[in-house]
Amino acid sequence: MKGILILGHGSKATETEKTLEKIVEMVKEANPDKIIEFAFLQLSEKTLDKGLDSLLEKGVDDIKVIPYFLFAGLHIQEDIPAEINKFLKGKGNIKVEMADTLGADPRLAQIVSERIAKIY
Repeated sequence: MKGILILGHGSKATETEKTLEKIVEMVKEANPDKIIEFAFLQLSEKTLDKGLDSLLEKGVDDIKVIPYFLFAGLHIQEDIPAEINKFLKGKGNIKVEMADTLGADPRLAQIVSERIAKIY
């Protein structure tokens, strides 16, 4: 079974968790047929391992991790893959792959343009 883990960076500021939770709820509404969880790389009790375990508990064995990150920095290139590899040890035939970051998506440019229009 397939599932999705949306992964945020994490922050000491608790409102960041609420923001990602709202985004995930919107994503779930748009994809009611998908099993979707969320987690944070750091500074949260909702860890990457806990998010992956939650999906496994639901019978998911093919997981796509969607990083809610703008850029493909060291967390994306090194830290998250290392955490995933550590998690997978001894887990058998569980498949976990990372998707792309949000990156240079024209829809993000549109959002920034709309924000500029509001202030000018």
